[in-house]
Amino acid sequence: MQQRKSKRQGEQGQQGKQGKKLTLLFPYLIALFSGILMGLTVAPYGVWFFAWFSLAPLWLLVIRSARRNHPSPPAFLLLPLAWGIGYHGIALFWITGVHPMTWMGVPWLASLAIALFCWVFITLWGAALVASWAMGMRVISRSIQNGFVRVLIGTALWCGLEALWSAGPLWWSSLSYTQSPHNLVILHLGQLSGPSAVTASIVAVNGLIAEALINHRGTESTEISSVSSAPTANFSGGKSTPETRSVRLVYLSTAAALVITLHLIGFSLYSSPLAQPPEAALKVGIVQGNVPNEIKLYPEGFRRAIEGYTTGYLKLADEGVDAVLTPEGALPFFQDEIMRSSFVAAVRKKGVVAWIGGFYKKGSSYTNSLFTITGDGEIFSRYGKAKMVPIGEYIPFEAILGGLIKRLSPLDEHQVPGSSNQVFDTPFGRAIVGICYESAFSGQFRRQAAAGGQFILSPSNDAHYSAAMPAQHHAQDIMRAIETDRWAVRATNTGYSAFVNPHGKTVWISGHNTYEVHAETIYRRQTQTLYVRWGDWLTPLLLVLSGLVWCLMILHS
Repeated sequence: MQQRKSKRQGEQGQQGKQGKKLTLLFPYLIALFSGILMGLTVAPYGVWFFAWFSLAPLWLLVIRSARRNHPSPPAFLLLPLAWGIGYHGIALFWITGVHPMTWMGVPWLASLAIALFCWVFITLWGAALVASWAMGMRVISRSIQNGFVRVLIGTALWCGLEALWSAGPLWWSSLSYTQSPHNLVILHLGQLSGPSAVTASIVAVNGLIAEALINHRGTESTEISSVSSAPTANFSGGKSTPETRSVRLVYLSTAAALVITLHLIGFSLYSSPLAQPPEAALKVGIVQGNVPNEIKLYPEGFRRAIEGYTTGYLKLADEGVDAVLTPEGALPFFQDEIMRSSFVAAVRKKGVVAWIGGFYKKGSSYTNSLFTITGDGEIFSRYGKAKMVPIGEYIPFEAILGGLIKRLSPLDEHQVPGSSNQVFDTPFGRAIVGICYESAFSGQFRRQAAAGGQFILSPSNDAHYSAAMPAQHHAQDIMRAIETDRWAVRATNTGYSAFVNPHGKTVWISGHNTYEVHAETIYRRQTQTLYVRWGDWLTPLLLVLSGLVWCLMILHS
């Protein structure tokens, strides 16, 4: 009898230990799951409405831990890292599509290792932003108990970190792009202050929802249970009272009012008519060559490129287009060889302007470029890609990483970036150019629009990756078209090529891994949105307001 009793007690003790482990793991699972939900908002999944509440669980966990100083900082960091890994890991999984690279002579296992390294690195780089935000909020929340002030500071901090990250060489998954391409109404806030306006909207609404879930006994006094109580899923942290229900209703009502107001502002911009005067019309054709990267740099690839792009150009010229755009690296040669090609011979014959993707060589270096070739067969202008892909086109910290990762560039020479202040003049007026990866950097487009760019040319080559990547790339170009109030022409090697109007509507989009020849009429525009004129004024404004409010609250505490 005693033995059975001891055994039963031992089993209960073991179950208690397992329950305690689950208790400790529960907050991290919540953070990871909510991050995954945020990851499902981006193309090609496109569940954009998840973005308006998927950050709230992390916000709640961060504030709760700050109030009780539990868990310890090392364990606490796992919360935002779990959320960031869930979001960026899902959103950026397409990068694993670079595998296999056996066509480049990279062994299969080495190719897999490179693909996994790239995915893990960019996922952790994105997660580091989330961790930085969470640490900042943890510190701030110890002295700030007013939920509305926390929302202001949390929003400003997130926007400031996105601005910092986007100023570096590695950037793609801003919270703002969770709304593209489906929620065009809210994306029009980008005309006011760029991507930060959309990001701030998402963070603020999530913050208000999170603050509503916290057990407030007044806006100046907060009682929050520790993270270890999370298994009960009692995010409110205590029994509900009429007072707490009233406070929660205020936060939820504010969140709902903010969502509605922001969408109404966006709708007013979205519904403004587009002026399309005949004299501003420009009929542009694109050729999607569909030359797989596996053969692109070999004789068969050269033959298919020359044949496919020349044939497509001639077809479009016969249709009466004003110009033809080809993808990034459409003719994977240096400028001298491009000028001797049958493609340029066809340009001389037809007299229709061609924008040709190729490489500009100077000394032992080269630049990934877009050339304007006029009807007389001469180079009218050139734009060199200024934002190169880390690891893909150059190796950051090459002294350290150079021995671990082989350069994935298509040529043996050393690739260098183009100038940061280029303009791209054409026979039809100044254009805005973003070559492939540059689509993620809104400042590149804003600067060129402010300098007089009247339409966007976006030559790209996304053939290295799965179909998810070109879908996200198209979503990025939609945002750039809206922010600058410009028509965008997107020509890619294997898809998705597209024409996008200034309201972000996709007028036409190609198939994927298909050969395509298509023409549409776009319109040159000289309007300047508030974002084009003033840049991202919202982020510094939020940071200054947050700093002032924080200081005032500390002084009066």
